[in-house]
Amino acid sequence: MSQTKKHKVMKKQFFKPVYALSILAVSTGLILGSCKKDEEEPEPTPEPTPEMQSSTYNYEFNNGQVVASAAYDGMHMDNLTAMMEVEEVSANETMISVTLMNTVDGETYMIHAHDAADPANTPNGTPYDETPNGNVFTQMANGNGGDVTVSQTVSMSYSSIVNDYEGFFVVHDPLQTLSTVDISTYLIVGSFARTQAASNLSSMTYNYDFNTGQIDPSYAYSGSHATDLGATLKVQELADGTSRVSVSLMNSINGETYMVHAHDQADPMTTPNGTPYDETPNADVLAISIDGNGMTAYNNQISTMSYADLTSNYSAFFVVHDPLQAIDTTDPTTYVVLGVFAG
Repeated sequence: MSQTKKHKVMKKQFFKPVYALSILAVSTGLILGSCKKDEEEPEPTPEPTPEMQSSTYNYEFNNGQVVASAAYDGMHMDNLTAMMEVEEVSANETMISVTLMNTVDGETYMIHAHDAADPANTPNGTPYDETPNGNVFTQMANGNGGDVTVSQTVSMSYSSIVNDYEGFFVVHDPLQTLSTVDISTYLIVGSFARTQAASNLSSMTYNYDFNTGQIDPSYAYSGSHATDLGATLKVQELADGTSRVSVSLMNSINGETYMVHAHDQADPMTTPNGTPYDETPNADVLAISIDGNGMTAYNNQISTMSYADLTSNYSAFFVVHDPLQAIDTTDPTTYVVLGVFAG
């Protein structure tokens, strides 16, 4: 082979790998450049959705916590309580839910928000507008014997409800004529959507069995009433220093009226018939009637005596008279329940 031809062949063979390397370098550069560009421009991270706020407020029965002189006075049992839940729905909407515990079956509870007001400017001197604010909360709850919940969505922000709105939360007594003036008819009253201060009011409940002669064997009941009747006596301290005395009768007879009394203890030597108690009931402590309903029947009254006096110092007998016999305060054998008062 001639030297010239041999030189051309070697030149051609030399340029083939160089050209291939050049192409590879350019391709690699493009790939790396593309990856580098992807790393420099990541997909934007979406803004996290803000968590909706909520809060819960608990309300006790009205024992005068808000207005000491206006504790509830009526026939509803004082074990009713309420819980309010405020939930943020959007920037301008809030859901308010109220749960009532221990409702009376078949009764309708009116639940309202009442705007706070200067008593000097309201018709009856109430510290609130007597007309409920339907834009905040106005609902009816149908009692079922247990817990019941009602809700309302309002066009107010969560912050406006829990921080800015000044009003009262009211649950009206379904067993009385509706009144937005008489606070003593309110089962529950408190600041709307605010944490309620602990009342620190005391209460004590006492249980009584049917009269089988526990006080004295000669006093054991004699009559036709069923012996499964039982009673509870509850003394509740109220904010003004008085007390609510409540009585529940279990297994009462439907349609019969039970007279329930407190009789002060006395020296038998000084009473007309030798009874160890005053035969006239002490109406300042307890003198009520309870209508039997075939189940647990209830009533109560306000006593001017303090909780401490009734539970520690007062000496008396707790008496439930037989509704199937003529009432007789001298014959303990006609008493279906007989025991030491608050003892």
